[in-house]
Amino acid sequence: MPVEEPSSASKKVVIMTTPKHTALALSLVVIASLPLMAQAETPSEPWLVRVRAVELLSRNKDTTPLNLSINDRVIPELDISYFFTENIAAELVLTYPQRQRLSAGGTRIGSFKHLPPTLTLQYHFTDLGAFKPYVGVGLNYTHLSSVHFNPAVVSALHPDISRASFGAAFQIGLDYEVSKNVYLNLDVKRLDLSTNVTSSGTKVGEFKVDPVLIGVGVGYRF
Repeated sequence: MPVEEPSSASKKVVIMTTPKHTALALSLVVIASLPLMAQAETPSEPWLVRVRAVELLSRNKDTTPLNLSINDRVIPELDISYFFTENIAAELVLTYPQRQRLSAGGTRIGSFKHLPPTLTLQYHFTDLGAFKPYVGVGLNYTHLSSVHFNPAVVSALHPDISRASFGAAFQIGLDYEVSKNVYLNLDVKRLDLSTNVTSSGTKVGEFKVDPVLIGVGVGYRF
């Protein structure tokens, strides 16, 4: 019995992806790479710890009728890198929960805190002397907490937002060695970060923060 070929429309559906699919694919790549990196010769000084001041710039893409946005702000950041080889490293980015103002149409309607730990797998270019650029790709998990809305907004809309976001992270940066094992750092990351918005229990859209994070800092390798 002949088998029907899928239509071109159905083929397009099969290959469509979302940020969550991208994040899952990245996680599988990272996990699959770890055993291979573990077999490589580890550098004598595999750890690099940095502190950064980071400017959070939100893209504020909103599919609800509310025209939601959050404020841009500077946040502190601690990151810990482990070098499997001189070129390949994994970086864990940490901070403490940061409070953001939530606005609708430019008017503040509430606030929330976010905690966005991020893990990236990086490739470092080591043949440029003191200049050591790198690129990275990985995963971001953001937890939202302490969500508060103004009483008038609660009375009118009974709003809420989902508390977790899981997405891809992309990174480019540069370390400059100013003295032995001491580095100045410039780092730019872009995160997939979104939350569902509900009113009286019904989803009304999605608020995509999708921030760009521009950081400067100092690091020490040991």
